[in-house]
Amino acid sequence: MSAPKPGQETDGELAIADQVAVYQREFPTVDPQVETIVSTLSRVARRMSVAYGRQLTVLGITSAEWEVLKALVVAGSPYRMGPGELAKRLGLTPAAMTHRIDRMVTEGLVTRERDEANRVRVIIELTEEGRDKWLESMRMAAVFEEELLQDIAQAERPVLSTLLGRMLRRIEETQPDALGRTDDLD
Repeated sequence: MSAPKPGQETDGELAIADQVAVYQREFPTVDPQVETIVSTLSRVARRMSVAYGRQLTVLGITSAEWEVLKALVVAGSPYRMGPGELAKRLGLTPAAMTHRIDRMVTEGLVTRERDEANRVRVIIELTEEGRDKWLESMRMAAVFEEELLQDIAQAERPVLSTLLGRMLRRIEETQPDALGRTDDLD
């Protein structure tokens, strides 16, 4: 796929260079290099999100469900966690987490059991089916990600990783509550 030429739209959007030119016209002191980088990163992130969403649809799970599966996998074997801890890790309210878990129990992705040591406590555990879906999503993502990076040489990838890591650290330092939640923007 070739890059759009100046003046050429991509999926209804202006080409990045044309978008930046509009920004410069309307806000003359804007740094075009910064805007080009940020606009490109924004489009890459949006398109990656769409691609991952399509892959998850093929597997019959949502990105919200995948986030729960990931949190349980990251917790490590035996892939168990309380719903309150899951909600906190995912930036959800307890009610939203309960609703999500209800769906996932119905779909056979997780189980919900009372903790035998503390009957008040509930434990959410990844099922074999849930782990299989997570692993398959990772396989699909690995293929997509390798294709995504095919034009970036192996020697360039550590540099890109370092640069993006610096950007991520900067935003995490200056916007510590910016974990992808937008509930404060309503």
